[in-house]
Amino acid sequence: MSALVDVAIVGAGPVGLAAAIACKRAGLTYVVLEKGCVVNAIFEYPTYMTFFTTAPELEIGNHPMVTGHDKPDRRDALMYYRLVTQREALNVEQYTEVTRVHAAPAGFTLEVEQRDGTPGVVEARRVVVATGYYDNPLHLGIPGEDSENVNHYYTEAHPFMGLNVTVIGAGNSAADAALDLWRSGVNVTMVVRAPELKSTIKYWVRPDLENRIKEGNITAHFGSRVVEIHPEHVVVQREDGTTWILPTHFTFALTGYRPDLSFLSELHLATQPDQCLVLDGHYQSSVPGLYVVGSAGFAGRTNQVFIENGRFHADLAVADIARDLTAVTSIPQ
Repeated sequence: MSALVDVAIVGAGPVGLAAAIACKRAGLTYVVLEKGCVVNAIFEYPTYMTFFTTAPELEIGNHPMVTGHDKPDRRDALMYYRLVTQREALNVEQYTEVTRVHAAPAGFTLEVEQRDGTPGVVEARRVVVATGYYDNPLHLGIPGEDSENVNHYYTEAHPFMGLNVTVIGAGNSAADAALDLWRSGVNVTMVVRAPELKSTIKYWVRPDLENRIKEGNITAHFGSRVVEIHPEHVVVQREDGTTWILPTHFTFALTGYRPDLSFLSELHLATQPDQCLVLDGHYQSSVPGLYVVGSAGFAGRTNQVFIENGRFHADLAVADIARDLTAVTSIPQ
């Protein structure tokens, strides 16, 4: 893994795969380094999730996505991106985590750790970071949050039938989870710090959830927060500081996610006041040769960058890299 490549791509989500396809078609040598499986974030989505958008808006590399539904679901997406990776014969190293990136004479050195713990090194002229943000949940920082009965990701309702489940949060993830749990015979209670549900909840989901709350099928405590988690209950605090006990077998803390770029800390990337990175029109960071595409560079605006628009970041970044590397190699020696 020590051979020099033109481009090292960190992350094999849809945007990272789009960058790999662009590199391949531009004649650039590349490697995609992914700490999980291909499109790992989508793999972690709820089992029966349906995308907000239509199939054409999830396509990369001009490969058509064909589904039997108006909107693709998780299984459709996993199959699609898997087939694109195979048909394009993309050079993807799965289960290879980038732990550190630093400047080197040729461009950058990426230190990696493989699934068995074996360390390695990748040398690259340019780096494209496409790590997204879904693998880094926002933790509450409360006692009991690391217990076995707490999860920051929701998959499906089946294991919780007839049990008491608390859902913390009021966004899309929390709304989808609460409704799915209720429809599967779970006693669902939502604890929401804000006075109401988030306005960004999908337009067809919000009224469904509001009606279930009005009917009393799903209990929602607004202006409240969970301050402790125990094996059989959670402690909820009201706005006035008083607390009470909520019987709970399992808790889903679905309070959002943020990009984790700690592996780039030695490069000291410039950021904006809202925590978004300083990026140019081709998504090059303040460190020349390092590009950040998709939602990874938008910590303060993750609700504005999706597969639909992030996939185009990859094309712009790789086109800029190709022009730059071509210019460098064409300079007379």
